[in-house]
Amino acid sequence: MVATISRKLVSKKIYKVIQMSELKVYAIPNCNTVKKALDWLKAKKVAYVFHDYKKPGITNTLLTDWCKQVGWEALVNKKGATWRLLPPNEQAKITTQKAAIDLMIEKTSIIKRPLITLNDKVILLGFEETEYKKALK
Repeated sequence: MVATISRKLVSKKIYKVIQMSELKVYAIPNCNTVKKALDWLKAKKVAYVFHDYKKPGITNTLLTDWCKQVGWEALVNKKGATWRLLPPNEQAKITTQKAAIDLMIEKTSIIKRPLITLNDKVILLGFEETEYKKALK
C-alpha cells in the first residue's frame, strides 16, 4: 500500500529525504489505532510501505534492533486484548528482552502498533497526531 507524497505539504528537504528513503509502517490492518494512523498518512499524502505482522511475520533480528532503539518495554502492548488474555503467570515471565521478543514472535498482535521506521530507524510508535506532525512535517 503506497500513497503519494505532496511537495506542498512538506518542506523540500523532508520531501527529498522521504522520497529517497523508505517509510515503513509495521502493523496489522484491522487495528483501530493503525486505521487512524494510516488515514492520517493518506490525508497528508505521505508515501509508505505497509508490513502486516500477520502475513510475513516479524524476525528476531528486526525486533532486537527495535529493542535497541526504543526498549522492549515500549514494544510490548500491555493495554491490548492479547496481553490481557495471557494468563498472569505468562505475563509475569516477560521480564527480559529475550522473553519479550519470544512472545512478540509467537503473538505478533502483542507488538505495539503501528511502528513506523524511516531508513530502518524507529521514528514513531503508536498514534498520537501531534507526534506524527512533528516527525513527518
